[in-house]
Amino acid sequence: MYVANEKRYDKMKYNRCGKSGIKLPAVSLGLWHNFGGVDKLETQKELIRKAFDLGITHFDLANNYGPPAGSAEENFGQILKSDMLPYRDEMIISSKAGYTMWDGPYGDWGSKKYLVASIDQSLKRMGLNYVDIFYHHRPDPNTPLEETMNALALLVQQGKALYVGLSNYSPEETKAASQILKDLKTPCLIHQPSYNMFNRNIEDGLLDVLDEEGIGSIVFVPLAQGLLTDKCLKGIPEDSRAANITAKFLNMGDITETKIAKIKKLNELALERGQSLAQMALAWDLRRDTVTSVLIGASKVNQLEDNVMALDRLDFTVDELGAIEQILK
Repeated sequence: MYVANEKRYDKMKYNRCGKSGIKLPAVSLGLWHNFGGVDKLETQKELIRKAFDLGITHFDLANNYGPPAGSAEENFGQILKSDMLPYRDEMIISSKAGYTMWDGPYGDWGSKKYLVASIDQSLKRMGLNYVDIFYHHRPDPNTPLEETMNALALLVQQGKALYVGLSNYSPEETKAASQILKDLKTPCLIHQPSYNMFNRNIEDGLLDVLDEEGIGSIVFVPLAQGLLTDKCLKGIPEDSRAANITAKFLNMGDITETKIAKIKKLNELALERGQSLAQMALAWDLRRDTVTSVLIGASKVNQLEDNVMALDRLDFTVDELGAIEQILK
């Protein structure tokens, strides 16, 4: 029987999410990769146990995580039942809907029909009565925004979610959605965008909107799918996502000589700071007050340990930030 580390809260940093009453760990664990039906359940157990022992209380899922779709939630539900159930009230569990999940016209996007059915399926797979956060995974260009936001508010009213969030919404879409949710007395808690040194789109307006609306953020792919680690310094590892020709979000074409040169210079700076490249990249994301948490993925326990050690050095000097800007330029 799993017994959590008694000192799990000693070193983790917890940040208030926007203007809400909830705090999130500075480092959260995403189950986008490595938690599907094709992955070993025992390894998944080890990762979730270690994450919780390190003070990671937030576990992020979506209806379509796997593969196959839905299997990450099913596996998490098994682990929750066998290991983590006594600690449920110490955990933040989130899920999402917005991408294709089942056949037909009602298994995708942002209709009330889809969102209500999806959360019911997710709760069943995980064996839960509610999730702490439920996101709309991407904006729907064809469904009125009012319908989608009304559906999110309804899920809170029904007790199926405590908070609601958005993911992949533009600044303008986020502003409009937030206003609707406020009118519905269900304010948006959090936004989940992509953010890392190589993808800084959220700096072009979204962070300002989040600050104005009192919304927190949890950024995904903070390590650029492994590019902002020491994995790529000596070529592409065979077991990396970049080497997988079927990878959807990262491939060999993303890794140019210019980018490798930048990674090497960033790595040198990280070593001067007494950090790994991954640790510095996570700290760089967390330097912004609007970034509540970084959402990491992991396939090995030592990756979790290394990532959490980023919290040992979150400060940057003006010269260090300037050097990073020069490298990225």
